[in-house]
Amino acid sequence: MNTLSITVYGTPAPQGSKRHVGRGVMVESSKKVKPWREDVRQAALVALAESPEWDPGAAQLVAHMTFTLPRPRSHFRTGKNAHLLRDGAPRLLHSTKPDLDKLLRSTFDALGSAGVYVDDSRLAQVFAVKVYASADPTARVAGGLSAPGVTIILTKADS
Repeated sequence: MNTLSITVYGTPAPQGSKRHVGRGVMVESSKKVKPWREDVRQAALVALAESPEWDPGAAQLVAHMTFTLPRPRSHFRTGKNAHLLRDGAPRLLHSTKPDLDKLLRSTFDALGSAGVYVDDSRLAQVFAVKVYASADPTARVAGGLSAPGVTIILTKADS
């Protein structure tokens, strides 16, 4: 099998900084990273179980990832029009925090811990985008979800 598809529901959390607490112990500064990694890990384990022919030892991989993030309340109108977006609200692309590179780091670590690949150094190309969640399928980018999460498509690259 040359492709592995994984869909994860949950709020994507960026890999934050670590802080030293003494005696060589480092702890994650963000409390949201651990639950996100576990969501990704569990979804990856399900995808691997459904795709027994996937080879975690592939030499080169290409990743396509679409992170879907919740919209803040400030994007919506108020009162009886609270379900409508404000005129100035971004329509699709998410261009504020969390940083895309930090979302990738936390997600890659979780995929590695699930055994999707031997090491994330095997990723030769990564295509990633952050979008807002939308219930309207015509307003979604390919791979975008109606709820927060991420769609991941890993493909074995031709050497």
